[in-house]
Amino acid sequence: MPSSSRPPIGASERTPLLSSPPSNGPAPTAATASEDDVLGNVVPEDLSDPQALTPRTRNLVLVSVWCGVFLGAVDTTVVASLVTDISASFESSNQASWLGTSYLLSTACFTPLYGRLADIIGRRYSALLALSLFLVGTALCGLAPTINLLIVGRLVAGMGGGGLMAISSIVASDLVPLKKRALVQGIANLFFGAGSGLGGPMGGLISDWAGWRVAFLAQVPLLVASLAMVFWKVRYRVPGQGKSKREMLRRIDYMGSVTLIIALGSLLFSLSYKNNEALPWSHPLVWSLLTVAIVFAVLFVLVEKYWAFEPVMPLRILMTRNGLSVAFANFCMSFVTFSILYFYPAFFEVIKGLSASQAGAHLLPNSIALSCGSLFAGWYIRHTGRYYNLIAVTSFLPILALVSATTLNEHRSPFNEWFGIIPAGFGFASLITATLVALIASVDRSDMATATGITYLARYIGQVVGVAVSSSLLQAVLNVTLHRRITGPDAEKYIDQIRHVSTSIPSLPPSIQPLARSSYLDALRAVFILNAIVAGISFLSCLPLKEFPLPHTFKEEEERRRENENARLGRVEE
Repeated sequence: MPSSSRPPIGASERTPLLSSPPSNGPAPTAATASEDDVLGNVVPEDLSDPQALTPRTRNLVLVSVWCGVFLGAVDTTVVASLVTDISASFESSNQASWLGTSYLLSTACFTPLYGRLADIIGRRYSALLALSLFLVGTALCGLAPTINLLIVGRLVAGMGGGGLMAISSIVASDLVPLKKRALVQGIANLFFGAGSGLGGPMGGLISDWAGWRVAFLAQVPLLVASLAMVFWKVRYRVPGQGKSKREMLRRIDYMGSVTLIIALGSLLFSLSYKNNEALPWSHPLVWSLLTVAIVFAVLFVLVEKYWAFEPVMPLRILMTRNGLSVAFANFCMSFVTFSILYFYPAFFEVIKGLSASQAGAHLLPNSIALSCGSLFAGWYIRHTGRYYNLIAVTSFLPILALVSATTLNEHRSPFNEWFGIIPAGFGFASLITATLVALIASVDRSDMATATGITYLARYIGQVVGVAVSSSLLQAVLNVTLHRRITGPDAEKYIDQIRHVSTSIPSLPPSIQPLARSSYLDALRAVFILNAIVAGISFLSCLPLKEFPLPHTFKEEEERRRENENARLGRVEE
């Protein structure tokens, strides 16, 4: 018998009779061959492997998901500029605050689900799901006949909006080695910053020209185009992705998802009712929702620990040194950053008597610092391969900004008013970029998507809790200081007016105005002191972080992961 027909050594009954011809070398990838090889033959691009994509395809994939990030950021600030027109259109000013709150609530509740979904149904379909929900919600807002239906539209849009950010970070981690990951995140934050910066002015212009509904409906064609780009280019598969719809549906952690959504929703609705409706903590609606949140949080922990086969949020990631530090630092820093965004302009509007647009303009240096901080963190990590010192330094910067804010008064120099806030924005952007890399570097690649979802969850909860707690403190201090300063037969009337309509101070009697401003300034200082303390806690929570080496290539990542696994198995055998 010729030697060529001899079965291969080690063959078994399951060995194919006709084996594939031997390969003369490694299969060409984006890293080893161009689209036309040296013989002139076209080398097909392997679209199923994220590490084998050509640079051109990789960039197109990133841009396709970043377009969704840009549109999500536009929508967030568009609504802020349309609130007055919308509430006037429906004659429902008392419900206007829910337009922003409803979006933030659903974003916080549903964002953590996208991490596990991205592993089960794949990056492509999870991105399409997020974009579809965002599109439906935005269209519903533009067509809503009542403000209640418009609020529902914001809830639906929020279900997808948070996913747009999380999926973009997950896709970037698939396509870029860890050492370059932070720089790519910095570019993604530029898309977010551009959308946030353009949304408000664009919304105002469109509303003045064609009405507020067009500001929503004009986003629909852009979202359809973004859907088409994702469908066209995000086609790669990841290890562990389900191969059939039945398998995908079977692997979803329904119990964990439901208990998490109820726990988060109850907590955030309780805080929102306390803040938006000015209800006391003793109100049945507030404390009953808090009770539900605690009960379902306990159920969620039990389900994730003892029941779920593929937990939507693995507790083992949170319980690691880096997992706990990163989650807590992101929560605290988001708490601080959103409090600044809400209450820093209030100083200029209430104390100095500027218009809303003039007061808001004082946040522009902070917005620029946000973009610069993220890019700087990316550049630093890419060039040094380290992140611990960067996190330690930048997490301290917001403390300096908030200490400066506590000294604000009517006689502070314009330089301090405009630029004193810059360290807060620069520090926050650097921190969230670097801590995401720190967490991803500490987990297995199979946990990367869920780890990313955990960081976004911590940020969104921090945003809502920060605004709610700061608002409660402001009102509590304002109530005490106003009662101490304003007395007389009409005192309660003036105090109630100041607490509920802060911009009405110029219409008060001349003798009351300085008392009202002094009381409001004391309340704002209390808010800034609280946030300085929270920023200090964030700084302390970063100190226990462990620094892991950042591989420059995917091959280095795989080799290091194999070494760590072998070392772990060796310890187990001993």
